[in-house]
Amino acid sequence: MTYQQCIDYFYQQLPMFQRTGPPALKPGLDNIINLCRELGNPQQQFKSIHVAGTNGKGSSSHLLAAVLQSAGYKTGLYTSPHIKDFRERIRVNGVPISKEAVVDFVEQHRLLLDKIKPSFFELTVAMAFSHFADDEVDLAVIEVGLGGRLDSTNIIQPLVSLITNIGFDHSYLLGNTLELIAREKAGIIKKEVPVVIGERDAKTAQVFIQKAESCNAKILFAEDIYQVETVPSHTAIRVSKCEQLEWESLELQLKGPFQSKNARGVLALLDILADLGYPVTREDIKTGFAQVRDLTGIAGRWQILRENPLVIGDTGHNRPAMEVLIAELKRINRGRLHMVLGFVNDKDISGMLEIMPTSAVYYFCAASVPRSLDAQKLFSMAQSYGIKGSVIPDPNQALDTAIQVADKNDLIFVGGSTFVVAELELLN
Repeated sequence: MTYQQCIDYFYQQLPMFQRTGPPALKPGLDNIINLCRELGNPQQQFKSIHVAGTNGKGSSSHLLAAVLQSAGYKTGLYTSPHIKDFRERIRVNGVPISKEAVVDFVEQHRLLLDKIKPSFFELTVAMAFSHFADDEVDLAVIEVGLGGRLDSTNIIQPLVSLITNIGFDHSYLLGNTLELIAREKAGIIKKEVPVVIGERDAKTAQVFIQKAESCNAKILFAEDIYQVETVPSHTAIRVSKCEQLEWESLELQLKGPFQSKNARGVLALLDILADLGYPVTREDIKTGFAQVRDLTGIAGRWQILRENPLVIGDTGHNRPAMEVLIAELKRINRGRLHMVLGFVNDKDISGMLEIMPTSAVYYFCAASVPRSLDAQKLFSMAQSYGIKGSVIPDPNQALDTAIQVADKNDLIFVGGSTFVVAELELLN
């Protein structure tokens, strides 16, 4: 098989949630347990860190990996979905799994895959675990795909876990209250494994506390440990341990309004990791934060795609994320705001449209995946919220049009869906 034949096999033979939505999900952990058992349980052959949450888990995972790489640990990183290339999901010290390794895995285990018929996600998780075991990583940062309790990654026994925050996303699968969603995320809390909660929320804190107590697991809320201040440009943060006067500045290669909250959880987790025998220095943290994109290859998080007019792309795709993004867009905008938007059809579209600024100029598009909401339908929905714009289905054509219309002092935002951002030719 060639690499492209492998990718075609993944997409054509294996159900993929990111492309088709809930029909691709296989309930329970039996598939991944059976698959990994046949592979020799590779997830038991390396130390890991587990990261869950509604928003920020991808950025937090990359920040952790960047710091650990800077400290000299051979670091695996598993994240999803990918932006441009499938191989982005599985990295060791920032280097994507090779095409040859992907082909070898599929060819070696094709009969097993045809027998078990894993989902796309189950296969990628098993491949990542095998790759990390074969490469003998010191630590692997494993990002949850969806939820936590029944996520395929949840067969690991990590050193420490991080739950970034809780918000409404995938409510049709995880529950329609924050408490129910928190219970699903809390499913990654393991017996006697410490857990860090990135953001404290009155509605969900007790869910995590009770789960941790039932598992005899140490639980820490990051805001009880670290204070974080963001400089106005969001290019750096100032950090201090709570009840201490000493502040330290950390430059951020990842820009945007989320990163101060992400940093707090990451720093709290690194403290625990040091107590477990994996220390990092202040210089390691500074380097990891300042070079996270260079070290890990992360893309699509408040990424500046061009200047004059300023174009920013971000993969935030639920109401909690959009609320923060819109507030920041309003803060930095000095001209007209242009919004190139596309969504997938199983999100809370109305919840996002009702918070969109009606003064902006909109260009409605759709990514080329089956889950995408038709651009014309999105336009029709937007009209009921007083939002005006034009329908340009192709994301790149929509962005090109916005650039042509915008003045040099205007701001163009592209987002609403990971897949819209992923299709941008300006993204690198």
